Amino acid sequence: MIINHTTTYKLRIFLFGNRFRPGFIRQALVYGLLIILTILFILPFYWMLNTALKPIKEVFTVPPSWYPSPPMFINFADAVTNSYAGSSTPAGSIPPMLRYALNTTLITVNGVIATLFSSSLVAYAFARLRFPGRNVLFLGILSTLMIPFAVVMVPQFILWKNLNWLDTFWPLMIPHWFGSAWNIFLLRQFFMGIPMDYDESALIDGASHWDIYWKIILPLSTPALAAVGVLAFVYFWNDFLGPLIILSTPEHFTLTIYLTNFMIPLQKLTQWNLYMAAAFIVTLPCMILFFFSQNVFLKGITISEFRR
Repeated sequence: MIINHTTTYKLRIFLFGNRFRPGFIRQALVYGLLIILTILFILPFYWMLNTALKPIKEVFTVPPSWYPSPPMFINFADAVTNSYAGSSTPAGSIPPMLRYALNTTLITVNGVIATLFSSSLVAYAFARLRFPGRNVLFLGILSTLMIPFAVVMVPQFILWKNLNWLDTFWPLMIPHWFGSAWNIFLLRQFFMGIPMDYDESALIDGASHWDIYWKIILPLSTPALAAVGVLAFVYFWNDFLGPLIILSTPEHFTLTIYLTNFMIPLQKLTQWNLYMAAAFIVTLPCMILFFFSQNVFLKGITISEFRR
């Protein structure tokens, strides 16, 4: 009887678990759900890559094929060298997609650096300094999150026009050196979790607030800075509405505008296998960045390392 009771107890613990560890049934349900969600998330990327490797005659076959036969890796080279109807490729110049990739890289690198520097500097002031009206100013910054871009789109366009900045990269680069409300909030919350003892010790040793910000706070805030950097990279790399409003010369276009105008010259039609190849190439930097930075990114999003 004792052996049977012990066996039954162990079986129940194995199946249903206890307060210290989950049982087999719960683990199976959780991992099963995660596997299903993973398949659902990966499926669009797989379908994009699958279509990119197909010859054009297999793109719309019914029933659809789940793997290309044979895989056409040359589609990626054709997608890079393709020039849509609104673009031209003079002899000896780089392909349009590479030119737009350089434009996008310039805007993205500037945006990431500007966002990290300006937002962290403002967040440091709100988190570590004491001055009159600090909370009111911070609430004012947060209130800008409720203003949709459509409300300020026309006034900003008029401003850039009066500054003669239309069809240049300046409107897509300069404003981000003045901080971002969401990133200021995210970094402020992280900075507030760092003990003030560091600041007090540094001030006693003769350090300035700039020294504290640059040599103490930023090195301790790597997870939060990485999270902001990844989010900023994805935003600027995939930004479509901003470049669409500002830029008008094809030589200044970004990759997102290039994709929306992707068509075969003279034929005025979209070759979907090449379009998917171009879309996969454009998406690849974001996937690689998140793959290599996912641990520190998730750590920064949760903001748990120095939470009081």
